[in-house]
Amino acid sequence: MLSLFGCGGTSSIPSEGVFGSKWGTEGTGAGQFDMPNGVAVAPDGSVYVLDFQNDRIQKFTSEGVFVNKWGTDGTGAGQFDGPNGVAVAPDGNVYVTEMYNFRIQKFTSAGVFVNKWGTKGTGAGQFEGAGSVAVAPDGSVYVSDYDNDRIQKFTSAGVFVNKWGTKGTGAGQFEGAGGVAVAPDGSVYVADTQNDRIQKFLPGP
Repeated sequence: MLSLFGCGGTSSIPSEGVFGSKWGTEGTGAGQFDMPNGVAVAPDGSVYVLDFQNDRIQKFTSEGVFVNKWGTDGTGAGQFDGPNGVAVAPDGNVYVTEMYNFRIQKFTSAGVFVNKWGTKGTGAGQFEGAGSVAVAPDGSVYVSDYDNDRIQKFTSAGVFVNKWGTKGTGAGQFEGAGGVAVAPDGSVYVADTQNDRIQKFLPGP
């Protein structure tokens, strides 16, 4: 246990996870799930969950109280086919990647559709399995492009900025670019799935 000493006395932080709460059952109703496979927490504590087989996003309070949900199966704006990654920006906007629609969608914190981008392919701004998504402190959006073995960077409006990575085992190469996360200093961490490693990339100029 770690101890914190302050003016108010002594408190403890557990060195291991302590159960807080749980919610959800199998189903299609509000607060129910069919293969939840991603979660993100907003700056205000709201919790967004990818409900994969139900092709939707559900929003909860930090205590698990249902707030709202959006999405149905399809290819239109606000619809999903295999929602695969979710991230919340510092301004509260929500980004969702789709495995089978090969794109990213952007929503307000209330689930109102804002923008979408991406098509199937290998070019800039295209995807072969849009995977994890992360938002940097400056609002930049990073997406792991799993089968293209690369990371792509966009502005918050979806404008392509750059990309890096090729298939392989060397530094800066990937065998299935999986999870991605951005540190407060802008460094980017990528789970290199089939190479069984993590790679760290420094922020650009």
